[in-house]
Amino acid sequence: MSNNQIDLLIKNATIVTMNPALEIHQPGALAIKGDTITAVGPEKELSPLESTAREILDAQGGAVLPGLINTHTHAAMTLFRGLADDLPLKTWLEEIIFPAESRFVNPDSVYWGSLLACAEMILSGTTTFADGYFCMDGSVKAMDESGMRGVLGQGVVDFPAPGIPDPTANISEALRFVEKWGGFSSRIEPGIFCHSPYTCSPDTIRTVKEICRGEQVLFFIHAAETLEEVSLIKSRYGKTPIRHLDNLRILDPQTVIAHAIYVDSEEIELLAQTRTAVAHCPESNMKLASGIAPVVEMLNKGVLVGLGTDGCASNNDLDLLKEMDTAAKLGKVRYLDPTVMDARTVLRMATIEGARVLGLEKEIGSIEIGKKADIIFLDLNRPHLIPCYDPFSLMVYSAQGSDVHSVMIEGRMVMENRKILTFDIDEVMDQVIRISRGIISGE
Repeated sequence: MSNNQIDLLIKNATIVTMNPALEIHQPGALAIKGDTITAVGPEKELSPLESTAREILDAQGGAVLPGLINTHTHAAMTLFRGLADDLPLKTWLEEIIFPAESRFVNPDSVYWGSLLACAEMILSGTTTFADGYFCMDGSVKAMDESGMRGVLGQGVVDFPAPGIPDPTANISEALRFVEKWGGFSSRIEPGIFCHSPYTCSPDTIRTVKEICRGEQVLFFIHAAETLEEVSLIKSRYGKTPIRHLDNLRILDPQTVIAHAIYVDSEEIELLAQTRTAVAHCPESNMKLASGIAPVVEMLNKGVLVGLGTDGCASNNDLDLLKEMDTAAKLGKVRYLDPTVMDARTVLRMATIEGARVLGLEKEIGSIEIGKKADIIFLDLNRPHLIPCYDPFSLMVYSAQGSDVHSVMIEGRMVMENRKILTFDIDEVMDQVIRISRGIISGE
């Protein structure tokens, strides 16, 4: 192949670039060489590239977007989807989920549960996700096999965890995980997930954060998720969860806080000043009746906010298109203002802002020259997507995960015409059903 030749030219597409100008090319085209986008623009401007393309793909007028980015989930918790619904968070976590995890979470079950999550995310247009769980070697194996991109955080708590019966070994296991998988793949980055300020002591949180700084990896933590948590942390440490983390010197650009529902104006300023990122998970927050995060204030103050689904045990799906619709409407209800959380803002949260949350904005999050070819294709020839006056509004308020027909990651098709190409989805579903039968029977 000559230096001027490209591998793929995609044409006849509505290209929603999510670049700084939020340009839309309609009809548009884009060129890919290897794993990288080399040209994007109006179709008529890129038509000369047809003679240099090894392959030409006609998008048939469909939408082409950057792959969606899920900034907070627990992939292997697909194993517990629907196991314990309609319960308060504390009851759900301590009486159902933690006991189930202690018995049924192991490297094999995490592999199959994570692979099922990868299937669900690919099928609904997510190409990158941030994961936090236990026995994470299994999650790395699943992500590597699926072809997806992400940051995978080994979980740390101050009590026995799946695969770590001795709680004093939780931190050393997290360090082992980071050292083992750092540099393993261009698509996979390790991190550490401290569960929360109420399950991790100040010493644990500080120690893990110092490891993350030394290894230059992301630090993830749930915080300010419920009123009960706020009360507990204030009674223990005399501070709210965010102020407690600030006191521990945790807040910085390499920290991602999941939920951040109960934060006041001073704490929002603190998050903005320290450039600490937030993963907003509206559907999980609603389902567990945790509350509604003040996302508009965060965005107005310059806090970096991405969108997350949380895990399937508390959502119960991983469809980020659906999450966008919920995020937009919930924000409008909170503020009784139909103009806030507009479609452009929310789609940015699921793409380029999500990339910034994970420190990947130079690689992904928008369709621009030099970025990785992580793109998704949506069929717009569907009753609920006609007519299309505004592609941003269409994606946020009308599109569904099932409208995604093909997905490319690093220039490689991982799904084409609704068929996953990287692994056997039927085998994955069979294996998870097998595991679920054991959970039901208690064996």
